[in-house]
Amino acid sequence: MLKKTLFTLQLLLTLLMCAFLLIPVGMSILAGLSVNYFRGPSAGLTFKWVIQVWQDYHDAILNSLYVGAATLVLVALLGVPAGYVLARWQSRFARWIEELLTLPIALPGLASALALISVYGGMRGFRESLAFIIVGHVIFTLPFMVRAVAAACADSRIKLMEEGAASLGASFVRRFMTVVLPNIRSEIVAAALIVVTLSLGEFNLTWMLHTPDTKTLPVGLADAYASLRLEIGSAYTAVFFVLIVPLLIVMQTTAQRAKVRNARGRT
Repeated sequence: MLKKTLFTLQLLLTLLMCAFLLIPVGMSILAGLSVNYFRGPSAGLTFKWVIQVWQDYHDAILNSLYVGAATLVLVALLGVPAGYVLARWQSRFARWIEELLTLPIALPGLASALALISVYGGMRGFRESLAFIIVGHVIFTLPFMVRAVAAACADSRIKLMEEGAASLGASFVRRFMTVVLPNIRSEIVAAALIVVTLSLGEFNLTWMLHTPDTKTLPVGLADAYASLRLEIGSAYTAVFFVLIVPLLIVMQTTAQRAKVRNARGRT
């Protein structure tokens, strides 16, 4: 009886927290579809502001999608091998490297951005390109991929399967591609979900690194609200959710399927 009561209270608290977070977002989205921001839906609904968001900020939207995709690719290419090496490298030096990789998470985004600008700001072509923002996002999100992969590769079952493949004559590359990667696929997809979400929503770092030609979604959203274009800002929020929610659902579904396949393969 006590266990059931505690579960009910925990569920209720979780639902209340979700409502506390989601209701304001939903109201903001609804305001972006209203004819008049201050009167709300009673004034009537319209897609005028959404269309204007695309007309005014389509470059920022496309930039954000490009930065997010490029960040994910680079983080996967760098983070997966790095996580595997750190999991297999039983050394104090490996632990130091792992701690250094997590340093960008501990530092404020503004501090990381200032560090990048102070070192590479003089390279004008690089400074004014989206590549500059992508580098910042990779540095910020890389620890999430490395930690996830390192934790997965530390699983004793994966070590045993890898040793079994080695005893059968499989090369390192073949073991990594056919044994390690398939068995940590769910962890990689889960980390990729975090990387994409953080990249698309990152503001502090991007705000310092961007130029007028390299605005992204969060920077454009901040500009819309800062200029007191409340209808545009609210519609911008709606566009942001339309872009990111389906992506998150697809990646979450993929992660769940990969997890189920991995569980079946291990049994």
